[in-house]
Amino acid sequence: MLRLCLDQVRVRMRDAARDAGFTDLQDAHWALLTYPAPDGVRPSELARRAHMSRQAANHLIAQMESLGYFERRRVGDASRRLVFLTPRGRALCDSIFACLRGIHAEWADQLGGDRFAGLLGALRQLAQPELPATR
Repeated sequence: MLRLCLDQVRVRMRDAARDAGFTDLQDAHWALLTYPAPDGVRPSELARRAHMSRQAANHLIAQMESLGYFERRRVGDASRRLVFLTPRGRALCDSIFACLRGIHAEWADQLGGDRFAGLLGALRQLAQPELPATR
């Protein structure tokens, strides 16, 4: 059941991104668009989140850079470069998060607010320790 819901969410996120003008993304790129958004993270962390090798992640990061979604830069005197969203990448994430807020509202309406809140709470508990602390 979770897989069916996930598939529905993925289709709707991709449709929302395409409708917002982000038509150049390939299926593989979506693996890097994780929660939280990849902004100020090491490439190795993106690889871990996406459950892929560092080499594969770096290849996809380079593609996302060439498409204008990501940039790598050093912060301060750090020897390693971090991956940041560009303004285009932020706009993409904004369209994705707007879609997700719409899905949350629909599901809360279908299930009722209390049941949906319980569902989210249960999913957060199951996702630990992968889920970052909410801000």
